[in-house]
Amino acid sequence: MNRVLWVRWLRWTGWLAAVACGVLAATARGMAADIRVLVWDERQPQQKQAYSNWLGNEIASHLRKVPGLKVTSAALDDPGQGLSTLDQTDVLVWWGHVRQMEIEPPTARDIVKRIREGRLQLVALHSAHWSRPFVEAMNERARQDALAALPESERATAVLKESDLFPRPFIAPKYTDRLSPSVILRKPTTGPVEVQLTLPNCCFPAYRGDGKPSQLRVLKPGHPIARGLPATFGISATEMYDEPFHVPTPDEVVLEERWATGEWFRSGAVWQVGKGRVFYFRPGHETYPVFQDPNALKVVENAVAWLGAR
Repeated sequence: MNRVLWVRWLRWTGWLAAVACGVLAATARGMAADIRVLVWDERQPQQKQAYSNWLGNEIASHLRKVPGLKVTSAALDDPGQGLSTLDQTDVLVWWGHVRQMEIEPPTARDIVKRIREGRLQLVALHSAHWSRPFVEAMNERARQDALAALPESERATAVLKESDLFPRPFIAPKYTDRLSPSVILRKPTTGPVEVQLTLPNCCFPAYRGDGKPSQLRVLKPGHPIARGLPATFGISATEMYDEPFHVPTPDEVVLEERWATGEWFRSGAVWQVGKGRVFYFRPGHETYPVFQDPNALKVVENAVAWLGAR
């Protein structure tokens, strides 16, 4: 083969290889499965003050416009409490408030089992800090952290003893109460290590429902959840929560929220729970149109896309 034909052959085969790569890439994009999102909403009547078609449907309507997401919306009063499609769900977005206890503990444990196995990711919004799925996820993370503090040789035989900060649920801590979760280790000279774990209360010492504005600051501008957000942005009317938030230390705090009166909160936080992840986003209250704000919706959109892509 002379030099001219050789060069032509190289160009031809190179062109074919480029076309083949392009076809394969396009096929892969076309075959990529959509992220399956379930927006779960308690749908209490007070939402009608700000959302004509329910708060959850407002979020679902926005997410349906995002390419690559397959979105359904469900409610507590639907068959199976709106949770019968978890086998077809990659990301669960949860809004709950006054009917938290209607979700049975086995249901919450099943949700967290799916998270732990990497089959489901959770986005908990505002008052869902006391939802049973979020609380059980934080309990599981607290257990993981408590055992991880032990040498590997002691973990398998350690005896875990759990208690709550208060004897019954839904009691907010005071500023003077010790933080939860907390751990006390007892190491007898004979027998296994005893891990005394106080489970996270999953609440905070103060809240104020006066609808005053807040300002959110992006702490991790390179994080996928912060993509497309301004460095700071305001929420015109929201409920106030004040630190300390009684939860395990987050792996990442993406957003911090502040009020003119001095309160602040870790308002966008991520935890690894087993092979899955949980993201908590604080702004809200059902009587304020927080989830009509483009930046608040962008946070949820980014969180769903990032968690679901995993």
